[in-house]
Order: sequence, then structure tokens, then C-alpha cells
Amino acid sequence: MGIKRILCVFAFGLAATVACAQPAGKPAAAPALDPATLTEAQISGMQVPQALFRLGAMYKQSGDYKRMSWTLQRLSALMPNSGDVHLALATAYALQGEKSKAYDTLLAMQKQGYGYDLAEDPNFAKVADTKVWTYINDGLKANLKPFGEGKVAFTLPKGDYLFESLAWDPKRKQLLVGSVRDGKISLVGKDGRLQDFITPDAQNGLWSVYAMAAVPQDDALYVASTASVYFKGFSQSDFGKAGVFKFSLSSGKLVDKYLLSSDGQPHTLSSIAAGRNGLVFAADGLRNVIYRLDGGALKPTIANPKLSSLRGLALSGNGGTLYFADYAMGVFGVDLAAGKAFDLQYDPAQLVLGGIDGLYWYDNTLVAIENGMSPRRVMRLSLDASGRRITKAMPLDASNPEFKLPTYGAIADDGLYFVANSQKGAYGEYGSPKDDAQLQAVNVFRSNLRFAWDEAGTVTAPAAAPVISRSTPGHGRFSNVEGGSQSVN
Repeated sequence: MGIKRILCVFAFGLAATVACAQPAGKPAAAPALDPATLTEAQISGMQVPQALFRLGAMYKQSGDYKRMSWTLQRLSALMPNSGDVHLALATAYALQGEKSKAYDTLLAMQKQGYGYDLAEDPNFAKVADTKVWTYINDGLKANLKPFGEGKVAFTLPKGDYLFESLAWDPKRKQLLVGSVRDGKISLVGKDGRLQDFITPDAQNGLWSVYAMAAVPQDDALYVASTASVYFKGFSQSDFGKAGVFKFSLSSGKLVDKYLLSSDGQPHTLSSIAAGRNGLVFAADGLRNVIYRLDGGALKPTIANPKLSSLRGLALSGNGGTLYFADYAMGVFGVDLAAGKAFDLQYDPAQLVLGGIDGLYWYDNTLVAIENGMSPRRVMRLSLDASGRRITKAMPLDASNPEFKLPTYGAIADDGLYFVANSQKGAYGEYGSPKDDAQLQAVNVFRSNLRFAWDEAGTVTAPAAAPVISRSTPGHGRFSNVEGGSQSVN
């Protein structure tokens, strides 16, 4: 993993890369620079991760590991929550025989909780002949040990459903599950058997169900739905359409729907958060925009090109703060009354907040499903009174054998129920299963949210909150994301 996974992602032309290889704030030079002659200072001035990925792939192909390590150093600074980037950097050092740098990088990752078994990895052969290496690798392997008391609660039927979303109805003690493939929302029995609750039809116009949020006080079920190619009833005329659908939580009847205005671009509403009195937010993970339901319409509230892939949303218990996860950049918050976004303060040397899909609020904590972390895990993050600082972090379940690809879920009483082995990887780019015979039954896992509640956990808050003028993940004020539309104010 690591170097191959990171550096072989992009395959763009040389001209596009060198055009981006100029120091920040300076116009492109003519003629374009040759990547083979770029200095460390020039590479460290680059601001666009995609250009760095392309550049790194070129250096790997040419065997220029020195410039590849410079490139990965810069990527590590821009993407501090990406374990794949850090591992690729350690690999680049190892390929050059730079033991101290490789060891320091891996030790820092071990302290953050990353787990790997690199004993047989040929990329580390040049640094694997010391007692220090054995110590480091043993520490990384120790982080791969299963942890936690959670277990599979039930198993959903095997088949072409692509279950991705769950919701909880506390009044009827009923769990609901949504299907991306057939757009159905079903009631789940204790044995995992399903009963149809809401079915797409001409009246409701429902498409693929990607996310759900229940508000029992308002008898409301909000559904984020997209006309995706995965939907069995997909129509080319609907391609890229998306919206939030409101149903009665008790009866399943359609109450209203709020569709994004057609702008000729595809959308994917992949996450949703809702509170009382119509407080609803939905995130477009394709366009990296968060919308708020305002005046009967979905209005853009948060948007910034620096975001990589918006995932989970969570509303604080009082509805005053919206938290959101970006897969590469981490977790951020928005003070809804002030219309201002902010960084969550924590110690990034001890905590990784990247690779998060699901994000949930529970009793003044945030609960995150990190499927982009190695090992995959569920984390509980305790917050201070302001909701802007993580005071301690506690893994609830980590490296469980059932965690093939944990994605999204729902909080029910004191448990987080979530899809433990999403079948997304079993589908092709045109939305159909690659091989029906390879589809597996979906396990719904339950993590105990009060596990080790009174234990100290990992203290992650910095000693004092620094005040700085630009955002650095984990510290200070948030400036990577812009907020403040009228719908926020």
C-alpha cells in the first residue's frame, strides 16, 4: 500500500504539471520549468495537491526519489490527516536508505494510532536491518490488534441492494435502512428481515437513498436522494438531479421535497443532518457544497475549492453548531448563529481526523467512523463547553475483522449502528455489480457509545489555544472554508 496507492492515482500530462509547479502567488514562467530540475524550494511552494500527486508519480517512474520525497513532504503539509501520504513519504525515505527520516516518520504515525505490518515490505529493505526498525514495526503492528466490545447486531439480506444509510425511530424503537440501488426505505426486524416502508413512485419521485435523518419530535424523516447511475430506475433525463425528501416518520407518507436547481452539473447529496423545526443540512460530496433548507429551498451555505470530499454532517444537541467532515482535511464546525466556520482544536501529533465517512453527535461528543484510517475504527471525541476543542479521544472499536468498509449509520439510544462492510467496491463505474456472485450480505455493527466513558482516553487539546491568521488543521481559526450566506445568518 502507500507509495503505489498514492503515486499512481493521477495520470495527467507533463504540461499540466509543470504549469502548476510555480511558487505560490507568482505567475507561470515561460518557458515552463522541467520537473527534473525543480528545486526543493519550488516544490514546497506548490499549493495544489493534484499537481503534487502528478509530479510525485513522474518522479517515482523516473526513479528520482529525492524529488519524490520533497513532493511528499509538501503533500504531508497540505494533507496532514492522510495516512497514505505519510506512509508514502516514509517509503520514499526508505528507498533512499535515509533511516533516520524513515524512522521518525513512522514513529510519529505510530503515536497517532496508525497500524501497519511492514516486515515483509520490500520497499523498506534498506532500513530494515536494525533493532530500531524491529521496535518501530512491532509498535505499528500492535496498533493493528482488535480493540473494543462492539459486535455485529444483525445481517441484512444478501443481494443487489447497496445499503448505505440507516436511521432510528425512537418512538417505535425501529431501525430504517435505505438502498442506493432500488431507492427503497425499509423497516429492519431484529433478525435483519426487511419490510417495505417507502418505495419510489411517480408521486414521491425518490431516487437512490444515500442518507437519512430522523427528527421524531416533528414526525419527520429527511432523505438525501440522488438520481445516480446506481439507481435501478435511473433515467438519463434525471442524471445529476438531487434533493431532500421529507416523509412522515410514523406513516412514510411524502410531506414535501426540495430539489436542487438544475445548473447543468451533476450533484450527489451523500450526507444529511437535521434538527427540530426544519433545521436541515445536506452535503454534496461531488461538488463539495453544504446546503441548508431555507424558505422551502436548498441554499448553498458552505463551499470552498480547497475541500477534497465532504462526508459526514452532525448537528450539536442545541442545534447551534454544524460539524462536518472532509475526507482529507479533517473535521470542522460552523457557528450557525454567527455564520462563521472554525477549526476544531486538538493535538494532531496524537490524533488523526482524516478518512472519516460517518460523523454523529452524542452527549457532547462527536463520534466518527474512520474507514480511511489504518486500522479502520470508530472514535469518540469529547468536546469542551465551547464545542470547539477536543479534550480527549477514545476508540470505541478498532481493527475489528468485520470492518471491511464501514461507512454510515445512526445512533439508537446508547449505540451506534452502522454498515460494517459496504458493498460499494463491488459495483462498477456504470452502477451495476461487477459480479453478482461476489456481493456479500451486509453486516450492521453496533458500537457502545458509553464504552470506557469515565476513562481518561488520549488528551488531545493543546495546552493553550493559539491565535493565528490562517488555518492549520488542529489549530486556530478556520479559513479554508467560507461560510456566511443569508441562510446561515
